[in-house]
Amino acid sequence: MKHLPASKQWTPLGFLIGMLLAPSALADQYKDAAQKWVNDEFTPSTLSSKRQLEEMAWFTNASKAFRGMEIKVVSETITTHEYESKVLAKAFEEITGIKVTHDLIQEGDVVEKLQTEMQSNRSIYDAYINDSDLIGTHFRYGKVFPISDYMEGEGSSITLPTLDIGDFIGTEFTTGPDGKLYQLPDQQFANLYWFRADWFERDDLKKQFKDIYGYELGVPVNWSAYEDIAEFFSIHVKEIDGQRVYGHMDYGKKDPSLGWRFTDAWFSMAGAGDKGIPNGKPVDEWGIRVEGCRPVGSSVERGGATNGPAAVYATTKYVDWLRKYAPPEAQGMTFSEAGPVPAQGSIAQQIFWYTAFTADMTKANLAVVNKDGTPKWRMAPSPKGPYWEEGMKLGYQDTGSWTLMKATDPKRRAAAWLYAQFTVSKTVSLKKTLVGLTPIRESDINSQAMTDIAPKLGGLVEFYRSPARVQWTPTGTNVPDYPKLAQLWWQFIAEAANGESTPQEALDGLAKAQDRVLQRLERANVQGECGPELNDKRDASYWLEQPGAPKAKLANEKPQGVTISYNELLKSWETDSPQ
Repeated sequence: MKHLPASKQWTPLGFLIGMLLAPSALADQYKDAAQKWVNDEFTPSTLSSKRQLEEMAWFTNASKAFRGMEIKVVSETITTHEYESKVLAKAFEEITGIKVTHDLIQEGDVVEKLQTEMQSNRSIYDAYINDSDLIGTHFRYGKVFPISDYMEGEGSSITLPTLDIGDFIGTEFTTGPDGKLYQLPDQQFANLYWFRADWFERDDLKKQFKDIYGYELGVPVNWSAYEDIAEFFSIHVKEIDGQRVYGHMDYGKKDPSLGWRFTDAWFSMAGAGDKGIPNGKPVDEWGIRVEGCRPVGSSVERGGATNGPAAVYATTKYVDWLRKYAPPEAQGMTFSEAGPVPAQGSIAQQIFWYTAFTADMTKANLAVVNKDGTPKWRMAPSPKGPYWEEGMKLGYQDTGSWTLMKATDPKRRAAAWLYAQFTVSKTVSLKKTLVGLTPIRESDINSQAMTDIAPKLGGLVEFYRSPARVQWTPTGTNVPDYPKLAQLWWQFIAEAANGESTPQEALDGLAKAQDRVLQRLERANVQGECGPELNDKRDASYWLEQPGAPKAKLANEKPQGVTISYNELLKSWETDSPQ
């Protein structure tokens, strides 16, 4: 493009407005916009209207140097981010004069864009909402501008005084071993147990279950009970009100989303890793052992647990339950295809269900929603596998977080940081939580608005207010390169899902493949003092005889099933005692 004379160059609309309007008129424009948004959209809030307007006035003033700019940010496509893209970006522009294009793409594409930027050192987006699963990648490669460093240095003058980092519930997940906060949480959701509470309360079904299994039909505390309930509805009940029903739902198509099914902590539910919150130490839920901050192996031969007995048990149950108790079509489904199925009314329970589906599961006229808008279903903590021990994580929690890159132009990074803070500010965060149901602030979770809506959310509010919440965590810092390692999982798990390999064979292949990636990173020496340094191979028996993970095979992998009534579960949360 030819360089035009200054008089002919294109000028951003915001800048033109700034030239045409007197300073006082311009100030009134932004003030009026803030008043409109606070009155019409950003209610309820944990702040008073006066304090909301003060917070918005801060954004208006802090943005003076950036008015007329256009920036681009990106996130995956979920309800929360759709609200940001369609509503908050517009509000931010009207209140600050900074235009934001907030792109929505698939999660895998977000990771790919981020990986490309890290490798090329060329800016693609001005900021990313990127899962905290990459925390181990971010703190090792040095491509991310740590949020804590930015707030104390380059971005100190444009950091919201009322940001209140201590109010965020997910900062433990976005903090590296060096103590630095690398990302700012924007949304959170967990994978929990989901069940048809109306069916579980039917006297005829309760009697039939107890006659067959000898204990009460209720929320399963362990995998044995989950398996019994799955068998009960799929094999013994079969039909309710003229509809074929199933005791389990999952998906098995060879697709990248099959990897999420496992890296999103399937092994942790079974108990394959070590004790430790947020992630097992020294062996995490991926089966990767770390000594200090250095990953030293994934396979049992190197002290890892990816192909250990607990992981094999977990994978075997995944395959068996999918084939025996889920709808036949589930075998050929992906994550996105399987997600809406429980809402159709034929599924009795699901062990692995993301709370991000809550908004779609509470819509009027669904088969799983009562006429008064309350759900026929509930969510509860995931049941524990036989290898699980007290003190371990119990499941996965997604924490999509704002991520600033060092390759970004400083001025564009600053404008993007202002938008990032706007989307999580107390002025807007409660309304955003009510729209997307992915809470990030303690103050929002404990608000009256959340208490009022709780009866329609099937246990979401009770879960996030409970002490059990801390047992659900994202991928941690043991994983040194999430993009490289995550792509291995779906390829090997698919072999077990479609019967090409036994679970043991598939996991042996996965463990070796992860070790090869760790070895390549070690040789490249690109991750500094916390990069991989593999253990020498030893006979598996050596590691299986050591305390903790990898754990030796249990003589009995199916102990007696245990259930708890949902009301008892809620009471246990109120007394600060996880189930």
